[in-house]
Amino acid sequence: MTASSLSLSIPPRHLDVLTDPSARALLANSLFGLEKETLRVTKNGAVAATPHPHALGSALTHPYITTDFSEALIELVTPALSAPASVLDLLRDLHLFVYRQIGEERLWATSMPCVLGGGAEIPLAHYGHSNAGMMKTVYRRGLGNRYGRVMQIIAGVHFNFSVTEDLWPLLQQASGNDGNVAEFRDWAYLGLVRNLQRLGWLIPYLFGASPAVCKSFVQDATTDLQAFDENTLYYPHATSLRMGDIGYQNRQEEGTGMKASYDSLDAYIRSLTWAIQTPCPQYENIGVKVNDRWEQLNDHVLQIENEYYSSVRPKQLTDWMERPTLALRRRGIRYVELRSLDVNAFHPLGIDEQQMYFLNCFMLYNLLSESPRINARERRAIDANQVLAAHRGREPGLQLESPDGQIELRTWAQNLLEAMQPIAELLDGNGDNAHRSALNAQVQKVNDPETTPSALMLSEMRQHGEGFAGLACRLTEKHRNWFRELELDPERDASLQRMVATSIERQRAIEVADDIDFDEFLRRYFAQSEARPVELALPPEMPEIEGDL
Repeated sequence: MTASSLSLSIPPRHLDVLTDPSARALLANSLFGLEKETLRVTKNGAVAATPHPHALGSALTHPYITTDFSEALIELVTPALSAPASVLDLLRDLHLFVYRQIGEERLWATSMPCVLGGGAEIPLAHYGHSNAGMMKTVYRRGLGNRYGRVMQIIAGVHFNFSVTEDLWPLLQQASGNDGNVAEFRDWAYLGLVRNLQRLGWLIPYLFGASPAVCKSFVQDATTDLQAFDENTLYYPHATSLRMGDIGYQNRQEEGTGMKASYDSLDAYIRSLTWAIQTPCPQYENIGVKVNDRWEQLNDHVLQIENEYYSSVRPKQLTDWMERPTLALRRRGIRYVELRSLDVNAFHPLGIDEQQMYFLNCFMLYNLLSESPRINARERRAIDANQVLAAHRGREPGLQLESPDGQIELRTWAQNLLEAMQPIAELLDGNGDNAHRSALNAQVQKVNDPETTPSALMLSEMRQHGEGFAGLACRLTEKHRNWFRELELDPERDASLQRMVATSIERQRAIEVADDIDFDEFLRRYFAQSEARPVELALPPEMPEIEGDL
């Protein structure tokens, strides 16, 4: 097996075009955004039973501070910016702002929750009394009915990536493609998605931070997880149980035959559309509207597109109540969302600048490399490799399935990181050494698995004689103290306060403007098509929020 067969192949013409100073400058205009989930907990680590604080604004309409599945699961969203440091500065300030509004509650430091009393104690996210808000809550009730509420409060970090639009004509020319630039962009982004799936096992190995879980989280009495102590289960060489079999992913494929296709944008859209329109016998038993309460949006394979879990998604911004697949159909792919990052338990923000520089390099490497379609055999290998890396990634001699057969994870990882060096050099240019340093830090993790976050977590647990809950509580307090020592810039604080007020006004305006019942609202929502816009009234115009973040 040759070294080159273990890494993706970047056509030399792609690198050649990017060595031009003007093209290289365009790489500095790539955009990055973060979506960081964090669970509000009590001092003892229990899931907070309190509502989403009014002082944080409306979770329905606030662009940067919202909730995910539960009222207790805060989601902090940054806009797309061109500098990792700027993204992290805003994420830090969002944390600071939240901490000022939650009193004695804490923001949990890890992906996996703890001290759970069962799904009934996990409050669903509430978005007010509008039809749009009710739809978001009913969707979440459906998720809980289908997969259990406990699984839904696992937290993660999503990394959003796009290159500047000015770069696409140059890449298209280098590829010898003379078609429509927008179509080429979609084709290239789908290639990125496929390659991220092929190499997705590398992310939990390098950044996985959930090698152990509380016993209270595991509902399956037949699990083969081992006992770390009386309250903690783990696998000795696990990296990211969140991304393994016990995490929330691909559950909708069990018995439904659902598997999204990434062969083309059209194939991806059609596969999700089929799932949203096709009844599923195992969900029919739940019921849809039971005793006048909506238990799920429908009894189909997927309620809506977002229910399909994948470690990576092609995305487009949506208009008011526009279905995501229709947004993709109408305007193509705008960015790619990498969803496989655990919350970095050792950093107060859940992700650090070095990770972002590496991810920039990783995304660009996968974008520029050749990306053939994924056949059935490779799909099985991709799924198997992800679970192996998640459950046993640090195991000495662990073998993965490469295109050329079995290969040791560490050998494959070493080869990939070496193949990414030219990309790191391009990104650094004549400036600093940020990307090369970030890449070299990952090489160290491959050479010494004990330096990975997952190994460090287990080492800390042993050193302090504590289980997962003890470690998570200790790190949570450490991060809280770090935030308490920082001051929020007055201008940023004022801007966020204005955003809170405006988001609350917007939610009220949406609620007042509702002129149909929820049944009709859903009928119109699902009736929209590529040729037929959604027949729902737009929310009232609201003033723009003053000030910039």
